[in-house]
Amino acid sequence: MAELKMPEINSVIIAGNLTKDPVFRQTNSGGTPVVNFSIACNRRFRDSNHQWQEDVCYVGVVAWNKLAESCRDNLRKSSAVLVDGELQSRTWKAQDGTSRTVVEIKARRIQFLNKRKKNGEDDEEGFIEDDTHETHHLDDDGHMYEYKYLSSD
Repeated sequence: MAELKMPEINSVIIAGNLTKDPVFRQTNSGGTPVVNFSIACNRRFRDSNHQWQEDVCYVGVVAWNKLAESCRDNLRKSSAVLVDGELQSRTWKAQDGTSRTVVEIKARRIQFLNKRKKNGEDDEEGFIEDDTHETHHLDDDGHMYEYKYLSSD
């Protein structure tokens, strides 16, 4: 009988809001741009008493190269994003000598979900235009929402 091989699938799509401003830096070897940030994603569910409850999941995200630069320029604390990527883990030695491991999302694409004013002026977060794919939508109140889809490619 032939051996069955499990498919290698590692894909994550999650939407949430940044918990803090992104942290941008460049690697020591080569100066490659990298940005780290965390998002909070809310989940609503009914408990055993049929009451609505809310749970928050905090997820770390890392982005590299041009995607990192776009995040640095466009994202701030509380910015709404949709992240498409893959899970990765990394391990390092802490200052006290213990080994630490973190699981985070390595972003492939990030969609900025910033709200804009109808007249096209930047909102209070100082949204900066980028030459990526964009679409505009109006909500019921006439506010314009701009969706930007950025890729790490």
